[in-house]
Amino acid sequence: MYQFTEDNLIKALQDPKTQRKAFEEMVKRYSPQLYSQIRRMVLSHDDTDDILQNTFLKAWSNLSSFRGEAKVSTWLYRIAFNETLAFLGKQRNDIPIDDPEASVVNYLMSDDYFDGDETEAKLQAAVQSLPPKQRQVFNMKYFDEMKYEAISEILGTTVGGLKASYHLAVEKIEKFLNGDY
Repeated sequence: MYQFTEDNLIKALQDPKTQRKAFEEMVKRYSPQLYSQIRRMVLSHDDTDDILQNTFLKAWSNLSSFRGEAKVSTWLYRIAFNETLAFLGKQRNDIPIDDPEASVVNYLMSDDYFDGDETEAKLQAAVQSLPPKQRQVFNMKYFDEMKYEAISEILGTTVGGLKASYHLAVEKIEKFLNGDY
């Protein structure tokens, strides 16, 4: 079996003869990370699967415009981020305003695909209380342990802006967990 490096994966994606095989490799290689990233934004397994599928559909339909100037992972993260924001923009907010923490915790605890405990559910509720872009920065830095430079490339924003956004997210999460929200 042929192993694709980043460079030859990009070349194979751009060559009509190897495009399909390279795309299959790309899906296999990046699905787990993208799934995790999307799942932390939307919580629902089914919604995450739909967004992940849309991400790869959009990637496939835009292969001809991918110039290989960024890493494949960066390109995919950006598509997934945009697809997630589009989903969140369309989604109706079903969380009652009077007790958002309880609603998110109850939702997570009843989800068959959630494997955390109540503390993890409360942290997720706190993260869900953040605005979507701030939530994404927090998730990428805290959970994925990405460097600011990589996040900057994916989200198209400055490192300084990301640091400020992350700092504000941490403060909001601390207030939420302390009951000061």
